[in-house]
Amino acid sequence: MRYGPMFGPDITFLGVDRCDLEDPATYDTADVVIIGAPFDGGTSYRSGARFGPQAIRSTDYLPHDGSRPSLAMRVDGLKDLRVVDAGDVEMYSGDAARSCASLETAVATIASVGAIPVVLGGDHTVTWPDATGVARHVGWGRVSLIHFDAHADTGDIEFGSLIGHGQPMRRLIESGAVRGDRFLQLGLRGYWPGPETLGWMAEQKMRSYEMTEIVHRGFENCLTEAFTIATDECDGVFLSVDVDVCDPGHAPGTGTPEPGGLSARQLLDAVRRICYELPVVGVDVVEVSPPYDHADITAALANRVVLEALSGIARRRADKASGTTWDPGQPLLADRD
Repeated sequence: MRYGPMFGPDITFLGVDRCDLEDPATYDTADVVIIGAPFDGGTSYRSGARFGPQAIRSTDYLPHDGSRPSLAMRVDGLKDLRVVDAGDVEMYSGDAARSCASLETAVATIASVGAIPVVLGGDHTVTWPDATGVARHVGWGRVSLIHFDAHADTGDIEFGSLIGHGQPMRRLIESGAVRGDRFLQLGLRGYWPGPETLGWMAEQKMRSYEMTEIVHRGFENCLTEAFTIATDECDGVFLSVDVDVCDPGHAPGTGTPEPGGLSARQLLDAVRRICYELPVVGVDVVEVSPPYDHADITAALANRVVLEALSGIARRRADKASGTTWDPGQPLLADRD
């Protein structure tokens, strides 16, 4: 299942402990298992996302000591949760079907012990096996999906293939792993897809918040509405973050940049809210392409997306145990439990 470090040195995410998916004793008590999906065989424009997992794991100016206390949430997501890193799944970009099958098996293995898989992509193809692997544990059609992206990724056939980064959401809905009417997309914009694909999306009752709607109604209002839909008749939420949801000024290192997106601040705040307020059962962060990343801007953002997710999950669990509620408006130096 695990080939090892496919690209670059064999490091873990910010120094957390290593685990081996072939040895359940190394992760069966984990809260979160990080896994790399170094695949960009599904890209339709600029490749390079195969180097994303390495960049997301390593891009941080602080020591890689397995600790990151959150100023905002007063938790340490890497210590208050048991977080381990399983390394990379072998994903040969010349064989998309085999690569996706290997990743689905790995994610399902993690989910089966009750841990939350956090997948570092890789292009957006990987969300198809990621969410499918989680659904095999939580239940078919019992996982809603919140999807940050400039693009809907609901195409059918691209370059003669059913597998690619423009099609994973269609594959998920067609399989029944995720219901179309519990599929929430945020940040869409630009000039794709066309009327035929939009018609298919409407038939599935997908809910897509385009940037025009987000600007008009307000991002927080759109998020709150999406949360209500996501938690209706579902037992868990899968969060998928394509970094191109952000404006290219905030995330230049990606394969299909689209002007006019979210800011880095908006994305981080939204991820924090989702992981604090919702029962998140899986996360992936995709489409970081280091060859196009000036000064590691995009890799640093993706690294922080992971940390915001872990901090939100840790704060949610801490508040549930203590019966308290986190107040994001409280001053930094106020006394907090």
